[in-house]
Amino acid sequence: AVLLVGEGERDGLHEETVPSLLGPRQGGRASDTQHRHLHAMISLLRPEDTVKLAVRLESVSPVRVRYLLIVGTLIKKHESLLLGIDFPGSNSVECTIGLVLPIWSDTQVYLDGDGGFSVTSAEVTRIFKPVSIQTMWSVLQALHGCCERAVRGAVIPGCGLEWAQHYRENVESDRHCLNEWAAMTGLESVRKVTGVRSASNRELVEREIKAQLRDIMRTEDLENITSKQVRTALESKIGTDMKDYKEYIDNEMMVTMAQMDKPSRILDYLYLGSEWNAANFEELQKNNVGYILNVTKEIDNFFPESFTYMNIRVYDVEATDLLSHWNNTYTFVSEARKSGQAILVHCKMGVSRSASTVIAYLMKQQGWTLDQALNHVRERRPIVQPNEGFLKQLHTYSGILNASATVPSGGGSPSQKSISHLSTMKQLQGVNMNRKRKKRRTQSA
Repeated sequence: AVLLVGEGERDGLHEETVPSLLGPRQGGRASDTQHRHLHAMISLLRPEDTVKLAVRLESVSPVRVRYLLIVGTLIKKHESLLLGIDFPGSNSVECTIGLVLPIWSDTQVYLDGDGGFSVTSAEVTRIFKPVSIQTMWSVLQALHGCCERAVRGAVIPGCGLEWAQHYRENVESDRHCLNEWAAMTGLESVRKVTGVRSASNRELVEREIKAQLRDIMRTEDLENITSKQVRTALESKIGTDMKDYKEYIDNEMMVTMAQMDKPSRILDYLYLGSEWNAANFEELQKNNVGYILNVTKEIDNFFPESFTYMNIRVYDVEATDLLSHWNNTYTFVSEARKSGQAILVHCKMGVSRSASTVIAYLMKQQGWTLDQALNHVRERRPIVQPNEGFLKQLHTYSGILNASATVPSGGGSPSQKSISHLSTMKQLQGVNMNRKRKKRRTQSA
């Protein structure tokens, strides 16, 4: 699903323009038609703007071809917008703009429940339906990154994105195309549960869907299969109408895609990933992984005889204490680094528990602030989102590291110095409190 733009094909592109997702490819390679479409779309952009992603969408017309572009600008890197592009036919070399949707700090992205997703930005909602599961997964990750940057840059609706006006003034698609961008018939899912099935029966069906879905996604070409085809396959395997389970299936597909995705390379020797990555023996060998840090309570070690393991048996809940483990995990990762082998740090999905542990390691190893470490990890794995409890512990850990850095050099490890420093501070606070109490008693006497 990913088309990399070659060096000789970068006319009108800037260096940071990376992959374009143009939908299913022929024989694993981008077709000539896709190359022509890519160049035609690039020709519509200003010189200072870049295509971050181009996703082929389904269309109600059997002839027209539609793409959703995520466009950024070199001048203001926090700002992005979505462009809807229309081709009158697959062999056409000319295209027009049919939709311009800025990404503000309030932009929300939701699964539609019918193989698509909705984007709500400044109270305007549009629904998009990519042509395959793989393209759906990739565009959701890219949109997540754009929304994060908009929040960090405080891109408030009505403030900024003046450059979007250039594209609004060049919306030239015909009325049929404009109508399809505005209201896409058949894409809005019916989310009401009929109530015919009991809660316990629904739970049984959902468990069966979850089990069968993973098998389907392991064996099918995800670049050339839609969620509708997956639902049809599930109906055939389970023998149940899947109409009432559309939203559940879409959510589970995205969870499975997250687990099946490749691990994220955080440093040369440090990978962050999911349960799927921890179970992929060939991938572990390919990445020279010799150590695995398992930060879960619910997942066992898959290859105890082949890798050196460390287990932090915790759940992904805000009350979990991760902070007390970070000195030990730092030592374990450092041991892997010294051995010349790589290490995989994983939890269920590589989003919260393992991500927080990797961020803590970077803060100590690289001497980075929490923001620096968090941004570095999210650049390489956009789905990272530590829960609120872990974020608070990371802030505390940042304070401990800063305190240890202020202690004069001498004996003891950095962690011992920080503990000593904090103990001294508590003792001083206790002395001051005693002095205040004595003073109050003297005044009252």
